[in-house]
Amino acid sequence: MPPMDADTLRRYLEFYQDLGIRTLYRRTPAPAPSTPVPAAPHLPPPAPTGDTLPRILEDIGDCRRCRLHEGRHKLVFGVGNAASPLVFVGEGPGADEDAQGIPFVGRAGQLLTQMIEGTARKEGIALRRDDVYICNVVKCRPPGNRTPEPDEMEICGQFLHRQLSSIRPKAICALGGTAARALTGHKEGVTKMRGKWTEWRDIPVMVTYHPSYLLRPYNEHAKREAWEDLKKVLHFVYD
Repeated sequence: MPPMDADTLRRYLEFYQDLGIRTLYRRTPAPAPSTPVPAAPHLPPPAPTGDTLPRILEDIGDCRRCRLHEGRHKLVFGVGNAASPLVFVGEGPGADEDAQGIPFVGRAGQLLTQMIEGTARKEGIALRRDDVYICNVVKCRPPGNRTPEPDEMEICGQFLHRQLSSIRPKAICALGGTAARALTGHKEGVTKMRGKWTEWRDIPVMVTYHPSYLLRPYNEHAKREAWEDLKKVLHFVYD
């Protein structure tokens, strides 16, 4: 493992401190084995027993664990029904979300609301946006709405995992490639992953397009596919 700079080391120490670890021990490196041993896969820390959304938000606090806090106005935690059987997970806050502290309130959020409520109405399902829970992989707006970096997703991902573990929905809808990668670990693009069930910790996950992608005028075909994906999710959860 290459040496870490001071800023990276500080973030790792803050991460372990948030987990309640106060003492770290340095081991003497063992002799290199004759046969290479594969590295253990990264596993996120387990959620505390009896975790709740208010407790998670309290633990996040005035988060400064990664560089994303430097340009944020408001931390965007999540919104909706904490007992919802369906959770939507996006990428990260945009300018409107950063200003209001609520996920999916800009143009993409308005489209998501139309998708949820319009599809539910056409399918005969009594459902409004407030009935589901909506959150993002990262809780602070990336500069210029860029894609979150892997280390930012890993640091903030611990809180997303705790949110999902606390809610324990019947299904999760991943909006876009960043959310899909954070939940499934798969590297394929959304076009290949959408419309198919995968899972996060035994909870079914449906991947579909992010609403911001659907706002582009040349994506009419993708809009139809997204509506089909959403129909699958709604019938799976609410039938």
